[in-house]
Amino acid sequence: MPFVPVLHAEWIKIRTLRSQLGGLAAMFVTIAGLSPLAAVDADSDPLFSVYFGISFGQIAAIAFGTTAVSSEYRDGALRLTLTAVPDRGRWFAAKTTAIALPVLAVGLLTGFVSLLVGRAALGASAPGWAEGVRGAVGCGVHLTLMALFAAGVAAVLRSGVATLSVLIPFLLIVSFVIGDFSGSVADYLPDRAGQVALHSDWGGALGPWSGLGVTALWTAAVLAAGAWGVRRRDA
Repeated sequence: MPFVPVLHAEWIKIRTLRSQLGGLAAMFVTIAGLSPLAAVDADSDPLFSVYFGISFGQIAAIAFGTTAVSSEYRDGALRLTLTAVPDRGRWFAAKTTAIALPVLAVGLLTGFVSLLVGRAALGASAPGWAEGVRGAVGCGVHLTLMALFAAGVAAVLRSGVATLSVLIPFLLIVSFVIGDFSGSVADYLPDRAGQVALHSDWGGALGPWSGLGVTALWTAAVLAAGAWGVRRRDA
């Protein structure tokens, strides 16, 4: 089966699951909904205060990517899928594309809405348009990479519960405990590295785009492991 029909089929699966649509809505609500609070913490970093909700939004993105893949491992769904699409590599590529496109679209929308609302809340303290647009684009890209990262882990573990049990505590511990130690190894972890693009000023070794690059490398490695698992293991 050609790639486009496979992609279309995977998109139908995603948009017909309420939990998937709820995950996309949660990304928007948790980030854009908290951006009016930007003025509360504007003194430390005006740009990041606009995207204060990113730690919660990325959890929604992870849940989206996890559910999209782990649903295939329930009740023999993957066996039926592979009967229709015997090329496992093509199927996994279509699945990850069907995850990435809606998350990127919603992530960019969220980024720009948050920027507009946050700038209005901050007034004279608002970040400039150049770094604001960079932050909005970085928001969309970061959420997409985190959703794909979770999709890769879910393909390796073959369980939504196991994936979320690993990733959610990991993110909470890194973001709220280890993450404040800038310049340490924590800066190179996937969630922290990608968030550099959302800061006006960052004291660590990574810049906005190199930080996203590090997250992209993590994501590529995990997706490669997931693709290997899909190819080599029984459905």
